[in-house]
Amino acid sequence: MKSHPALDAVARAGIRLGLDRVGAFLRFVGDPQLAAPAVHVAGTNGKGSVCTVVTSALVEAGFRVGTTISPHVEELNERVQIDGVPVSDEVLDDALCRMDDARRKWARHAGIEGEVLTYFELATAAAFVVFADHAVDVMVVEVGLGGRLDATNVVRPLVCAIPTIGLDHQAELGPDLASIAREKAGIVKPGVPVVIGPLPPEARAVFDRVCAEVGAPLWAPPALSRERHRDGRLTFRTPRGEIGPVHLGMEGEHQEANAMVAVAAVHCLSERGFAVSDAALLEALATARIPVRLEWIAPGVVADGAHNPDGTRALAAWLASRPRPRRRVLVFGMGEDRDPREVLAPLVPHVDAIVTARCAHPRARDPRALARMVRDLAPDVTAGGAIEDTLPLVVANADETIVAGSLFLAGAARSVARAGRLVWPAA
Repeated sequence: MKSHPALDAVARAGIRLGLDRVGAFLRFVGDPQLAAPAVHVAGTNGKGSVCTVVTSALVEAGFRVGTTISPHVEELNERVQIDGVPVSDEVLDDALCRMDDARRKWARHAGIEGEVLTYFELATAAAFVVFADHAVDVMVVEVGLGGRLDATNVVRPLVCAIPTIGLDHQAELGPDLASIAREKAGIVKPGVPVVIGPLPPEARAVFDRVCAEVGAPLWAPPALSRERHRDGRLTFRTPRGEIGPVHLGMEGEHQEANAMVAVAAVHCLSERGFAVSDAALLEALATARIPVRLEWIAPGVVADGAHNPDGTRALAAWLASRPRPRRRVLVFGMGEDRDPREVLAPLVPHVDAIVTARCAHPRARDPRALARMVRDLAPDVTAGGAIEDTLPLVVANADETIVAGSLFLAGAARSVARAGRLVWPAA
């Protein structure tokens, strides 16, 4: 399912942070978000990877798991998963239609006019309803934006996890790392363990203080650590014990820190009644994958959802660790809400040419305007067009193609590859 009329109808409401509205609506429909306890995952980058590993480990251990992530990469169904598998069109349509009907009744009951819920709030409510319908044992819930005022901050968490804090969405979350960390720390609850990755000092200080104030146990480096062996396998250590060695299923050094947070979250779960064996956790670490995170979508073509400076720095580090091909081309596109120069700069030394492109997202930046904005950063910048037309042309003339700058662009590139539209250069 690419879209749904109920979501399309409320999309114009945009972003409206706050819990009063969504909390009142969920009470009206029976509080489905309380049907099972949750693993609540916030952070700037790495949320999807942590959710994926935790979900996989719980499923391997025999639990029934509902997972909600955002945004989706290709299909709307990705936002609502049972045991790591997106639900069918029929299940999702039923939940969205029920919630759409309920929001209209609730608005009349409450005397509210206009679009009373946002796209994200309606999609999140539908996810909770599906999880309640399927009687899941536990929910794995990815925060949409921030944490304190995010629509997901109505769950009953068993553990909270925050893999990274970086500069992103400053207009909504604040101008600096400490401000952003305070918003994300808004998911912390009394007595609920909090797992954090290797955060910048100013962000770490926020979590130290907030967890101490509310009485939430904090699991953080150096009590969390990882060791890389000569053969590339990793061993992870948490206050509960050691797991490994294992080759991660996801590429990139940044995934090591994400995996460390996921391991610690699973160890916390095991202490709170959701026992996961070492064998189940090792299997999850070795096999878990997530779309468009350093994903080879075709031979010689990598799609990565890096869309902020921390993300592109991680992608740049991975590119630097690999042999450089004769001609590596970056297909780059992004939304209008970000500074393209700041996002692109880390990648420039690692590519030979840049071609701008756009996906169908309504806020995608025009490729010609984008090319003009970044042309002085690299010697070879060309304005392309729609990703469906641009990517095949680039791949036909490159030894290696990287797609980055936006999750939506990377997802659209994945669709192009899956449709068999790529032709490689002659040897």
